[in-house]
Amino acid sequence: RGTSMAINRAMLMRQPHRLFSAPAVTEIKKVGMVGLGLMGHGIAQISAQSGYEVVAVETNQAALDLGQKRIEGSLEKIYSKLAAKGKLTEDEAAAQKSDALSKVVYSTEMEALADCDLVIEAIIEDVGIKLPFYENLGKTVKPGAIFASNTSSLSIGIMAEASGRADRFVGLHFFNPVQLMKLTEVIRTDDTDPKVFELCHEWTKSVGKVGVSCADTPGFIVNRLLVPSLAQAILFVERGDATVGDVDLSMQFGAGHPMGPLHLADYVGLDTTLSILQGWVDNFPDEPAFIVPESLKAMVAAGHLGRKSGQGFYHWEGDKRLGPASESDDKVAA
Repeated sequence: RGTSMAINRAMLMRQPHRLFSAPAVTEIKKVGMVGLGLMGHGIAQISAQSGYEVVAVETNQAALDLGQKRIEGSLEKIYSKLAAKGKLTEDEAAAQKSDALSKVVYSTEMEALADCDLVIEAIIEDVGIKLPFYENLGKTVKPGAIFASNTSSLSIGIMAEASGRADRFVGLHFFNPVQLMKLTEVIRTDDTDPKVFELCHEWTKSVGKVGVSCADTPGFIVNRLLVPSLAQAILFVERGDATVGDVDLSMQFGAGHPMGPLHLADYVGLDTTLSILQGWVDNFPDEPAFIVPESLKAMVAAGHLGRKSGQGFYHWEGDKRLGPASESDDKVAA
């Protein structure tokens, strides 16, 4: 974390500079996807469904096989439903699924990305891993290619600088599940070429997403508004001002949210929520909106991570949320 803090603070103080070492591509035909986890496999899938050639890359064969299985399983589910609902015939569904599958090439070698026009990264959220990754990627992929990170909380600027092509670097933050969520945040830095930024917006639209623009600010738009609100909900319970159930019911029926903030924190993962908040507090100590509840630290330390561990603010059975974990909290959000 100390290295991350130093890097981020250094980036905050640096002066903007544009690096036009090579002209950027003017058309995106071939998309590279590095990391085929929950987010990456979805991005690769929608790219293929939208007619793009896709090079899907993972670090090892086991991860690659899992990513391929996810893509194939998701496409099977989507086209089976379309056929079952009569929106496509069985033959049309089979043909469209086959076409999408044929667009994807799988590899464990970074060199396979060499001639991609756009390379999107969705690897582990660790700046110490991402920086050397982008240093290597910048040396491997053709000079005009555009790079994009799917990070939800890390600085785009530090990765852009590491890549050696800061003018051809953006953030493309998708939301989970990628196949269903319509929003994509398109993030620019002070160095991003406006033409590159516009091209990435056009590509986002072409894969069926609604793109919103944002500067390289902590958390971008959604998480910058959402995660501090989760912290405030946790503090409500921590202070004893309201129960878990009442906090969630209030935001569901008073603000029209589909689920309450504590339910959402459990679903996302309390460890993930803690990691985002702690990173912001470490790197932006003067920002009053960034705070880490002590009860959140205690729950994560105890292994109560929410849905993924079976207990957080609620008890869970797989993806099914049960009652509140606190015995004194007998009101359950709908």
